[in-house]
Order: sequence, then C-alpha cells, then structure tokens
Amino acid sequence: MTTTLPVLFLGHGSPMTVITDGPERRAWQALGRALPRPRAILAVTAHWETQGRTHVTAGAQPRTIHDFGGFPQALYGIRYPAPGSPDLVARVTDLLGADRVTPDKTWGFDHGAWGVVQPMFPAADIPMVAMSLDRTLSPTEHLALGRKLAPLRDEGVLIVASGNVIHNLALWRQAAGTLPDWASEFRDRSNAAILSSDDAALMNFASDDRNAALAINSGEHYLPLLYALGARREGDGTALFNDTLDGALSMTSVLIGDTSLLADVV
Repeated sequence: MTTTLPVLFLGHGSPMTVITDGPERRAWQALGRALPRPRAILAVTAHWETQGRTHVTAGAQPRTIHDFGGFPQALYGIRYPAPGSPDLVARVTDLLGADRVTPDKTWGFDHGAWGVVQPMFPAADIPMVAMSLDRTLSPTEHLALGRKLAPLRDEGVLIVASGNVIHNLALWRQAAGTLPDWASEFRDRSNAAILSSDDAALMNFASDDRNAALAINSGEHYLPLLYALGARREGDGTALFNDTLDGALSMTSVLIGDTSLLADVV
C-alpha cells in the first residue's frame, strides 16, 4: 500500500453508542466506508492502563472484553473476533523500542478498541493490535510516542486513538442533557488548539485551570488524543466531526490527513 492513511481520534462515549442508531455511530459507519482499507489497525485505548511500559495485544485471536456494567444484554453478546498481528506488534516494538513495549497475551480488545472499530469494520477481518497507556509517562512523552508511530501511516496501518476530550462521569451523571459553561469553554478552547496544531496548549495547563481539571479529570480518556496529534505531519489536514457535548462528556472526534474523507460523514 502506498496511500498514506489518516489518523483518527474517536470520542467513544457510552458503550450504548455501538448499538444505538445515533449520529455518532452513523458517522463511524460512513467513515469505515470512506477510508482506504487498512492492512492492519493499531487501537490506542483509554481503557487499558499500565505502569512502566506500553503493552500491546500479542494474542493470535484477542478476546473481546466487556469492561462495563449495567447495560443491556445485547452489548455483552457482541464479539469482535479480529485476528491479532505479530507483524504489527514487532513493528510497534521496533518504532518505540524493546525497552518500552511489552507484548501481552492476557489482554484483548476492550470497548475503547472494539467499540469504535466495530461500526467502521463490522466484518472483523482486519488484523488489529490494541495498545495501552503507560500512566507513568508525562503528556509530552505520550505525544512523543505518537510521533514515533507516524511511519505506520505509510505502511497500511490505521492508527485509531479512542477516548474523550471531555470525560467526567461523576459530573455527567448530574449534568447529562445540559451544556455547562465550563465544558463549553474547554471544548471551544481545545478544538481551536487541535485545528491550529497548538499541541502545547493541549498539554500545559495552569494549576488553577478549573475547566481543564474538570474536563480531563482522571486523564485516561484524554491521553489518546495526544497519540493522534503526535502522528500528525506537516501538510496534513485536520478536521473535527461528531463534535457533540452532553453535560460532562464530549464525543468530539478528529481526522488528521486527507480531510476529504469526511465529505460523506459530516
């Protein structure tokens, strides 16, 4: 494959999005039809946190993980039996360094991975590797890992980073269905920084920046964004889609690369 693939950051929100006929899911489905077919997928997921090293799924057929509770049985019945990819595991290890990466056969595809990929590629016939977030790293170091992964784009690998720019479940339970001022301000500010390639503004927050603290909260859903931004290269277009906000949860998503792919999505 000679086509340079885009990079995606997908706001995944509730697991219910996978089985709900809403605009976000329809956008993912349309995006799957618009994208060049990848040779493999690397899914950077908010739902796999590790300490000290970055883990990647190394099983031949990683299991489907239902890492949530209290949802309809239809969600628990979903399986995403995409094959693993030893070649992609080896290539990620080469790019990031053997001292940084741990191949992991115990983990599988959590809903931060299969929950966004399944609507795009429902046949589950594209090899996929999920990648963890090493929570010992700083935001700058997460961004740097994204930069190191950028060559995959020229090798037929679709990088899909999955999380949420604004993710505060405690406040969401109180504010669902509303548009709080703090969340609207942070969305406007972060969207502007994403579109203008101001990565520093997305990593460096003042200690008294209340809106950022509420939006990012525990951090794991925000960090995948930095991998997508790290894989951005000079000349790439950047576009937002699914830019919806519900209380303390945003579905804002980003395509980096050929933004014409969104013509039939938004």
